[in-house]
Amino acid sequence: MSMRSKSFGERIADVLIEDGLLLPAQLDEAMNLQKQQGGRLLKILTDKQFVSDQDMAFSMGRCLNTSPINLPKVRVPEEILNLIPRDMAKAHKLVPIARLHRRLFVAMADPTNVLAVDDLKRRVQLDIVPMIATERAVSDALSGVHAAHANMSEVLKQVSEEAGDVEVERQKREEIDLDRLATDSEDAPVIKIVNLVLAQAIKEKASDIHIEPFQRTLKLRYRIDGELVAAESPPKALQLAMTSRIKILAGLNIAERRLPQDGAARVRVARTEFDVRVATMPTQYGESAVIRLLPRDRGLLEIGKLGLLADDETLLRRVLMLPHGMIVITGPTGSGKTTTLATMLSILNESTRKILTIEDPVEYEIHGVNQSQVKPSIGLTFSNALRAFVRQDPDVIMVGEIRDAETANIAIHAALTGHLVLTTLHTETAAAAVWRERVSTSYCLRGARSCSRRPRRRSARTPA
Repeated sequence: MSMRSKSFGERIADVLIEDGLLLPAQLDEAMNLQKQQGGRLLKILTDKQFVSDQDMAFSMGRCLNTSPINLPKVRVPEEILNLIPRDMAKAHKLVPIARLHRRLFVAMADPTNVLAVDDLKRRVQLDIVPMIATERAVSDALSGVHAAHANMSEVLKQVSEEAGDVEVERQKREEIDLDRLATDSEDAPVIKIVNLVLAQAIKEKASDIHIEPFQRTLKLRYRIDGELVAAESPPKALQLAMTSRIKILAGLNIAERRLPQDGAARVRVARTEFDVRVATMPTQYGESAVIRLLPRDRGLLEIGKLGLLADDETLLRRVLMLPHGMIVITGPTGSGKTTTLATMLSILNESTRKILTIEDPVEYEIHGVNQSQVKPSIGLTFSNALRAFVRQDPDVIMVGEIRDAETANIAIHAALTGHLVLTTLHTETAAAAVWRERVSTSYCLRGARSCSRRPRRRSARTPA
């Protein structure tokens, strides 16, 4: 009796199991669902979040001996995008990437689709080199997010032609009509520019958007992989209208322009929901705004997506199994400390553990975790919350950031009394965190009111 040959999806699933990315029981569940409901096996595996899109793409590449590509990180020139009609690209789920002599490199969700490759070859009269991209990345690219830069240029050109010097002069004289400001913020060009700024930031995988006013310009920058990257700036004439639009989205007071404000909103781009945190700050030439982008897709909080080396990932999993102690995540602004903490909490989030967090603000909402936000105006600080936490019988405590000696002291004592404490420190290196923690705690234990910038040399008897 001859055995049935395995389908392409089953062969990919075998590779995933071999690489330790998929459990046999998960494959059996997915195959049962396929028998009951139909559909592609590989799509069921990703929809059930048994396998991440990126792991699926790499495993397909291994099986087909085809190079995978991280499509969201690729900047595709406009002339390359225009080689393929959008309807054809959507029908075959592919995106052109680059052209080299007589070859066209194309990102495809299914590079085994030979009919699509042949159809494309006849259309462009070039040799097609398929590359594997995740289905979500291809869909996002085709949905228009990757064309945000081109659209931004068109909108900015249109707005610049319409805007005159009158608006700039009115801003200089501080003659602000609040009714007109609210109306201006609802104008179509302003709404479109703000939406495109958000879409471009999400496409570039930015963690923050910085909108900064200067005397004659309005600077727009994105924080990508920890570094600020300049983008095409909106006209200075739209400064007030854009700031007001952002404030309205975040539920802030557009009339208050003298004090800093903080707010939050929720946006949806390319079928993905994002929480945004907005912070405004008055400056010499108007209000500066910083928008932090936080994807609500809890599937992103996977340890495999943190970019750790294999040995480091193994070490992290091992220390998370410890019943008590302290884990400190260090790094500069925008380096991924909060995302790493949230991922660790999602791993620890089991019915057998009680988890309490104190954050400023709550950036990732995790079901099953008791999350609190600091409110200094009513006395709810990191240190006060920590004192209350130890009386709540927690197993895990997360402190968003160690900001002072008192918080460091309480956190260390909590770790020494049977709790697992997770926290962050703003330091450039992991080694610097040890020195900072020891100095802060030492001074706190001695009753010092403040920490000197250059602490005295301690003897071996000094508590740390």
